[in-house]
Amino acid sequence: MSKTKYYFDSDNLEFVPIKRTFVERIYRLSLFLISSVIIGAFITVVLLNTDFIDTPKEIVQAREINNYELQLKVLNKKLEQVESTLANIEKRDNNLYRVYFEASPIPEDQRRAGFGGVNRYDYLEGFESSDVIVNTTKRLDILTKELVIQSKSLDEIELLAKNNESLLTAIPAIQPVSSSDLKRMASGYGYRIDPFTKKRTMHWGMDFSAKTGTPIYATGDGRISRADARAIGFGNHVRIDHGFGYVSLYAHMDKIVVRRGNRVKRGDLIGYVGNTGRSVAPHLHYEIIKDGKKINPINFYSGSLSPIEFEELVNQASQENQSLD
Repeated sequence: MSKTKYYFDSDNLEFVPIKRTFVERIYRLSLFLISSVIIGAFITVVLLNTDFIDTPKEIVQAREINNYELQLKVLNKKLEQVESTLANIEKRDNNLYRVYFEASPIPEDQRRAGFGGVNRYDYLEGFESSDVIVNTTKRLDILTKELVIQSKSLDEIELLAKNNESLLTAIPAIQPVSSSDLKRMASGYGYRIDPFTKKRTMHWGMDFSAKTGTPIYATGDGRISRADARAIGFGNHVRIDHGFGYVSLYAHMDKIVVRRGNRVKRGDLIGYVGNTGRSVAPHLHYEIIKDGKKINPINFYSGSLSPIEFEELVNQASQENQSLD
């Protein structure tokens, strides 16, 4: 029940009820509704032009921007992996493949040369995430250029290889122990802690930890130049003369299945992992000698490891830990 409103009649000194017509009521209601709509619209416009509230379109755009930023981070992570793998390939190209064929290494400044001239990325500037986008685009461009240079280098190596097949089959190019048989890559080439003297001494090869009796394979074609236990510290060991100045050495073997003078091919069985000689655990000590000088075997696994496996092996071999011999 609606309340009755009154006004004071000063002439008669009494309160008189206010009586409104239907038209007046409609007019007042219309005026109230119109005012509410105008005020509501004004408040909505003000709020939408401030940071207090986002429109549905802005919410969708913000979600898309966050997704793009996440995708850029993932892309940059993948770029790091590709750059690392390419760097390993470039290292092997300069230090291994081009050395094999007596080709001049590609200079570092040529591989890393940038792009001169005008700003190639001005069309990407002026946005909220411009720095990330420009940096990612630059990395992609540089990576593309490096891949082109590396591709041309490998084409050159392939051409040289066609006339040097005997050299390719002779040079050590696989792991002497299968990855599936390895416990771990125990120690790499370089200064390591001697397990007997506990002093930091030069370790001239790589130690592959594996069970006694694990097969050992020739890493390249060649002739067995030595297969005995007469070398100090090496125990049962084999040396393969690959020609072209290359010799590979396999030490601490449990059993030798080849003899001096035998011809072997890459992948042939030559013996089994053991713990003979100056050794503290079953493993294979593996060395590569070039022209009488012991060199790091890490770059001589191109025939058996993927780029990712090679990168992991490099990381393990670079750790300065205790050797097993």
